[in-house]
Amino acid sequence: MNFDFTENQTMFRDMVRDFARQEIAPIAQQMDEEGTMPETLVDKMREAGFFGLTFPEQYGGMGVDTTTYALVVEELSKASAGVSVMICVHNSVGSYPLAMYGSEEIKQKYLPRMAAGEIAAFCVTEPGAGSDAAALTATARKEGDKYILNGGKIFVTNGARAQFLVVLARTPGTTGHKDIHAFLVEKDLPGVSVAKKEDKMGLRASDTVAIDLEDVEVPATHLLGQEGDGFKVAMSALDGGRIGIAFQALGIGKACLDEAVKYAKVREQFGKPLLHQPVIANMIADMGTEMEGARLMGYRAAWLKDAGRPYTKEAAMAKVAASEAAWRAADRAVQIHGGYGFCREYPVERYYRDVRVTRIYEGTSEIQRMVIARHLTRD
Repeated sequence: MNFDFTENQTMFRDMVRDFARQEIAPIAQQMDEEGTMPETLVDKMREAGFFGLTFPEQYGGMGVDTTTYALVVEELSKASAGVSVMICVHNSVGSYPLAMYGSEEIKQKYLPRMAAGEIAAFCVTEPGAGSDAAALTATARKEGDKYILNGGKIFVTNGARAQFLVVLARTPGTTGHKDIHAFLVEKDLPGVSVAKKEDKMGLRASDTVAIDLEDVEVPATHLLGQEGDGFKVAMSALDGGRIGIAFQALGIGKACLDEAVKYAKVREQFGKPLLHQPVIANMIADMGTEMEGARLMGYRAAWLKDAGRPYTKEAAMAKVAASEAAWRAADRAVQIHGGYGFCREYPVERYYRDVRVTRIYEGTSEIQRMVIARHLTRD
């Protein structure tokens, strides 16, 4: 068993690490406070190729393997989780449905544009359909060579900046998951509108919005897969997306660990640095141990995905382990900082807010456990 990274993986990791330190970290706090991301930074990420990481080379992407992608996400997340989630969503749930289920004609037309940095978003969640995605009510009515979409979606990451939306909608008058369809929708189509931008606790650099669909005419050629494949399309996209979110959590957790160690080296109590207090040293040891275990789960899921083997269970395990280990790391980092950890002057306060959502989106920890239990009992 070889745990060494390839030369190419190491090169990507180091390149992204340098980019994150130079271009993202210096403005991370400002982006959080202002709740926005400068277009100049987005342009720099386009130039660096971040929007085409997982896209096949034949469509203008870099075609990196999943482990390389995971390393990239972790490095970006150390600097700003709000930035990393933009890249995560675009390279996974925003584009995977088109890459896997779209016709060759629309892949040729749209994947190169996405790889070049025209941003993609994923529209599944509704006010009454969160963890129970099959309860969605947005409709798609077939009329000749087009579908008419109506409904509303919430919590759409990248929704304000996106040029493309992957939208799930059902045949009117149906229930359950068998009559749900997936579509690629261009956001500038008549009837598509951004209804609301969420004022979030964390990931404030990333835009999260509600999308309204009112009599949106989508060409039938933009159906992803066959009619009724929508739920399958979404679940397969989320499997891969969960690997990315696992490494997003790990990036935040590693930033927490680094800050905790740095602070514990200089802060003295009872005549010696905190680092030499056994209770603090134990907290730091637990942070590192829990995250390293989750990281290995993530690498395992990434390897299975690239090998073309089933990885649903492993992706769920990696996400729940990483998000909960990183959450505990953030809590310990704040505790080690004491009162200062509760102040915006120190970055652990931002990390604490940012990491919380990793236990919620792309499948809550409770949903991950349901997925894991189903596979374990079936096996």
